[in-house]
Amino acid sequence: MEQETAVSALGALAQDDRLAAFRLLVSYGPLGLPSGVIADKLSVQPTRMSFHLTTLERAGLLTAQREGRHIRYAVDYGQMKNLLTFLMEDCCGGNPVICGFSEKDTTNLPSPENSRKS
Repeated sequence: MEQETAVSALGALAQDDRLAAFRLLVSYGPLGLPSGVIADKLSVQPTRMSFHLTTLERAGLLTAQREGRHIRYAVDYGQMKNLLTFLMEDCCGGNPVICGFSEKDTTNLPSPENSRKS
């Protein structure tokens, strides 16, 4: 992941309602939820929630699918994984066990010498 993409994604998450919506959608899996349901569950006005969901979609963290008059949002798990990998790729100088992560937690992380190639 490019740093500019990571900054955009992290910036989108750096707001209470957007972070709450993202976390809610993570818990609902790949099917996601319609925007109105998200707004209801988080007690946010629907128009305000639509604005926040669009921000998360533009940052690449959500996918949106129109269903009649409604839009269903879901987490883009591939992009979420890319962001988490970007954040972790240099963890503890290439020895993530020092940071409290097990080998199992970090099996798919790139090595520090290969992390800058993507």
